[in-house]
Amino acid sequence: MPVSAPRPCTFKGCRKLVRDGSGRCPDHPREAWVRSAPVKRITGRRLQAMRAALFAREPLCQECLKHDRAVPATERDHIIPLAEGGADDETNEQALCEECHEAKSKVERARGVRKYHRGKG
Repeated sequence: MPVSAPRPCTFKGCRKLVRDGSGRCPDHPREAWVRSAPVKRITGRRLQAMRAALFAREPLCQECLKHDRAVPATERDHIIPLAEGGADDETNEQALCEECHEAKSKVERARGVRKYHRGKG
């Protein structure tokens, strides 16, 4: 059976050679991947009632108000994203306009990608 050439450990800064094909030396084993339980999202009529209550309470975009702009809110946003452990309830929601919601979501996606790639090294 052919054996591949030894390669350096993929852990940053480690120079030990690995011969078993795992990519890591015994001093730097990969962490076991554990899938977290997904957060149960609120849907249907309950969600629509929560949106209506939020927009009645906060009719203007909260982010735009910080910059002295009055823009109607159209999006129910989670302050702490569900993917980062935020709750899907009134304590973790804010009203945003579409533009602010898209900008915030873009930043959160980039943070998730960076976190994912840091965990792979």
